[in-house]
Amino acid sequence: MITTVIAATSITSITASLGFGVAIFGLIATISLIVFLGVRELAAASGRRRYRFISRGLDIGIVPLAITLGIIITMEIIRVIA
Repeated sequence: MITTVIAATSITSITASLGFGVAIFGLIATISLIVFLGVRELAAASGRRRYRFISRGLDIGIVPLAITLGIIITMEIIRVIA
């Protein structure tokens, strides 16, 4: 779990230092979430024990990305309303 946090922090720092906007970061987070969810569902549907283990491991990356997506959507709604 610590490696996931370190990776997410590193990506955020690199993105901020390169000057990419929040839109690019949001797009990357959304695409990553879709890919992780797809892979997780395919792995969970498999009958093999190893794939089910991978499916459970992907939850570690999916939760922060889902939170990020929720924050991005909330911020966009607030921006449109204001």
